[in-house]
Order: sequence, then C-alpha cells, then structure tokens
Amino acid sequence: MSLDDTPYYHCVSRCVRRAFLCGEDPVSGASFEHRRGWVEGRLLFLASVFAIDICAYSVMSNHLHVVLHINAEKAAKWSTLEVLQRWHKLHKGTLFTQQYVRGEAQPDYALALVERSVETFRNRLMDISWFMKELNEPIARQANFEDQCTGRFWEGRFKSQALLDEAALAACMAYVDLNPLRAKINATPETSDFTSVKKRIDTAKHQKQPTPLYPFVGKPRKDMPDGLPFDLTDYLELVDMTGRIIREDKRGTIDASLLPILQRLNISSDNWLCITTEFGARTGNVVGNELSINHYCESNHRQRKPPERSRKLLA
Repeated sequence: MSLDDTPYYHCVSRCVRRAFLCGEDPVSGASFEHRRGWVEGRLLFLASVFAIDICAYSVMSNHLHVVLHINAEKAAKWSTLEVLQRWHKLHKGTLFTQQYVRGEAQPDYALALVERSVETFRNRLMDISWFMKELNEPIARQANFEDQCTGRFWEGRFKSQALLDEAALAACMAYVDLNPLRAKINATPETSDFTSVKKRIDTAKHQKQPTPLYPFVGKPRKDMPDGLPFDLTDYLELVDMTGRIIREDKRGTIDASLLPILQRLNISSDNWLCITTEFGARTGNVVGNELSINHYCESNHRQRKPPERSRKLLA
C-alpha cells in the first residue's frame, strides 16, 4: 500500500470453513445472522479509534467488503496522549504508557520510551493491515467459541485493491453497497441491513450523515473539507438507479438525470453497469483509469500492467 499513489483501498475477507459468517446455513439449518451485528459493531468501533475512515461496507453470508480511507493528516495531528488513549482502547500498552495516561511523574528514560511507543502506535493506527487484524481476530475468536471449535475462521488475512482515482472509488463503493442486491438477499438499498448505504439513507432522512462513516463533502474544489469528493444525494440516487437495473436483471442505460456524476468521472453508462456488477472479476490489485494505472506502475517500478480490458474499464 502506497499513500503516495492513493489513500483509498477496497478490502475483502472470506471465511475458510463452510460454516457461515452470517446468514443461514442451508445444510444444517443453523442461523448465524447475529454475527452481522458483531462485524458491523466492531467495524464502526475501529473507525472511532483508527485514523482510517470507512467509505463503504457490506457484511455478506461468508465474506465482508469494506472500502477504507487512510487519513494520515489526522494521525499526524494527534498528541502523545491522544495516541495512547486510542491505542489503549485496543490493547494495554506498556507500564510506562499507562503511567503517562494516568498523569504520573516519570523519569526522562521512561518518557523517551513512551515517545518511541507512541510513534509505533501512531503508525499502527493508520495501517490497514492492523485495522483488518483488529477487525478479524475478535470475530474469529467469537465464532470459534460459539461453534465450539478451533483453527482458522478466515481464508487468509485479507485481499486488497488500490483505488487510484475518483472513478474507481465511486464504482467500488457502489459495487460494495449493492452486494446484497446482486446476491438477492435484499430487494432495495434501504432494506439492505449491515451495509453503509442503508446507514447513510437512514441518517439522510434527518438531513444528517452517519458519524462513523467518511462523509460526502461534494465535488472537488479549493479548500475542500475532509471527506468523499461527491455529493451525497448524487451518490444515493446513482446507487438506487443502479440497484433498480440490477434488481430487474436488465442491462439498460441509467436515467439521463443521473448522468452528470458519471460524466464528471468519465464513466459510460454501460461501463458503470458492468463494473458495479462485476467489480471483483473485472479488476486486479489496482483499479483506475488508464492514466492513473500507468502512473502507478511507473512510480512503483512495476513491469507487468493489468490487462487491457481492466485498464480501460473506467475510461
């Protein structure tokens, strides 16, 4: 992961056993639906601790999707005390960091050790690998305890894709938010439980945005506040229209009134429908328009570029 290229990443974790993460097992008849709440609750809690923002998420029957934003500027502004208070919500820290948080007097060598620990903790609190570790390990322990078994619960650590530009970000977020519709678990975005789009729709009814999620702040502009570079209403309307097309199993075009956001992102209606239904199959480790991916490959000294179809999909 390279913050020089992009702060946005799409991560996926899958279960290794036939036993479901959530939902109902058709073989045994056992219901694991309550585990969705485990995942969503842990995910939103971690967003309040890490310098990592949640752009989109969906908790499925045997895997979960999350689109994350690494907020390095936010982490850099944290004081020593704030870093320690955040880290201590996850782990005990050290004897010296505990003393520092309690405001106890410490010798110089102890303060030096505290500062060294703080830099380690600060880096971890803006590290997606640590974020996914803190998400997946507690869920695995809970599930193993409930299933009365031991061993791996997750297929691996996690898979990630770098989202290099706004087009890739918007397409990936819509793909994640529409996962329950494509899987025929729910009929509409507003009824898709344990997804970011439902949480955004519920709070939008009260003219608000959900605090745990990275906010929409409008189109890119000078002195832009921290947040997603889209209008919330544009995004929700686009997801709703895309969901209607997916739900009706048609490959038609998106309503003309919704085209401006796609035009700004340089995505045709056909490409939008293709990538929001086949994002995983059509993309590789990095996603973006051809120019973005060429720049990424050059800056990271990569010789092998993604397939031509994947590179042009968002163009």
